[in-house]
Parts: sequence; structure tokens; C-alpha cells
Amino acid sequence: MADILLLHYGVYGHTRQICERLQSDLVNLGHRADVVPIAGGKTDPAAYDVIVIGASIRNGKHNPAVVDFIRANRALLESKPSAFFSVNLVARKPAKNTAETNPYVKAFIARSPWKPKLVGVFGGDLDYQRYGFMDRHIIRLIMTITGGPTDLHTTVDYTDWEKVRAFAGQVAALAPGRPN
Repeated sequence: MADILLLHYGVYGHTRQICERLQSDLVNLGHRADVVPIAGGKTDPAAYDVIVIGASIRNGKHNPAVVDFIRANRALLESKPSAFFSVNLVARKPAKNTAETNPYVKAFIARSPWKPKLVGVFGGDLDYQRYGFMDRHIIRLIMTITGGPTDLHTTVDYTDWEKVRAFAGQVAALAPGRPN
């Protein structure tokens, strides 16, 4: 059994929700897993066997807090099995939902000093009513440009939850002393 840290950064809670699903799947696979926010989280990452970082895209970028955490903890991240996943609406498209094809993940990995052993990409959720005025209209403009839904009453979850479950299995496989 391994101790797995699931760090997350998101704005509206969907990245945390994905971490919670990963946690459930990892526990079912025989591991311990904690879900902790990157910003303000009170935990010692060094106490874990595996570290996973999940981050959403906002205004075309992962939050600087994610990059700051990686820079501050690079040696630790490189000394342990580690993984990264991105949550973004571009990943709703089959041609953009892998680490090799998602533009945000490709850019993040290219710029990051940390090279995780495992990288995942998950579609996010779209809920116009939850967003503030500016975000609602910026996201609507992006959806217009990319051929997505533009009705301001739209609520849709683009997350492939089976893909999340498979990612949990891949994370478990990184763990030292993993259960058979």
C-alpha cells in the first residue's frame, strides 16, 4: 500500500472532483490517498510515496500557483513517482484529449522544469450559470470560435470518467510496493 497525494488547483471545483474520484479509485485499489489544494494546503508532500498534481485551465493557462509549487518542489517531485493532469474544455474534442495532442498540456510540459512520469488530460465541465459575467462571455466567445455550445443555459460535463478510472490505475502502477 502506498500513500498518494492528490494536489489540485481549479476555480470552480471540477478539478477537485476529479481528484476525489481518483482518491476513491486508488483506495479501492488498496492505497491511501489524500486530496489537498495546492494553494493553502496544509500537508508535507515529502511524506507521500506518489505525488499527483491536477490543474485546470483558465484564460488559456494553468494557474501560476501550480508553476510556483512545481518550482519550489522540483527536487522532491523528481525524487518520487509523480503525475500531472490537466482539466480543460479543449479536451472535450477527441483530437485534443491526450498529452500529445492537447495544446495546453504540450505547452505546459515544454515550459515546465519538472517532467512527470505520467501525464493525463481530462475534459472539464461547462456551466455558464456558475460563471461571473466576464467569464461567462469570454467562455462563450471561445465556444463560438471552437464550435462548442453557446446557449447560456448549457450545463455539460465533458469528463470521461472511465478515462479517470484508468488514470487511477496508472497512478497506482507508479506506486512502490503496489498491491497485486
